[in-house]
Amino acid sequence: MSALELFHQGGFIMYPLTICSILVWTVAIHKWFFLKAFKKDYLKMDNEVQNAIASNKVADLKWVVKNGPAVLARAHEPLMEDHFASADAMSDKLSRRIGEVNAYLRKDLWMLGTIASSAPFIGLFGTVLGIMDSFRAIGATGKSGFSVVAAGISESLIATAAGIIVAVVAVIFYNFLQTKVNSIAADFRNKLEDTAEVLILTKTRK
Repeated sequence: MSALELFHQGGFIMYPLTICSILVWTVAIHKWFFLKAFKKDYLKMDNEVQNAIASNKVADLKWVVKNGPAVLARAHEPLMEDHFASADAMSDKLSRRIGEVNAYLRKDLWMLGTIASSAPFIGLFGTVLGIMDSFRAIGATGKSGFSVVAAGISESLIATAAGIIVAVVAVIFYNFLQTKVNSIAADFRNKLEDTAEVLILTKTRK
């Protein structure tokens, strides 16, 4: 039996499950490249910032931050404000900026979580419809043999299996990307806080 035949035997519930599957793969692939690009950008900016600090070139430091990606530039803005006298005074604003970056990194992940939790229920709805078709067939023919209910049972089993498969794939991608986001967010936070400490020490030595 071909995949197309299985799809048709699963009933109309296969259409929303197919949409869910397409969304899962689209979001997962896009998120993977998004996180890869973000990591490349912040590592590049961190390297340029450290070089500017080591050279004691404030103008270069401000130029690097100003011309970086918007989300990274905003996160580094507190480092450029001269009125902060200590790391403690700077930490509150840095924490808010880091929170904004975390929210930015987690963008669209909710779709994977939603599909992971709802796909089995969509498949279960297809199961109910398939069983209802079986009972209708029994009522229409007055018989209860396997040949009468086979179509409905087949539809219900295929819908159930499809819902579980979509949910499992969504859960795998969600957990993988969530771990990736947490790792990148922690590394970004550490680098930003290390830079803040270096700048504070530089200012106190002047």
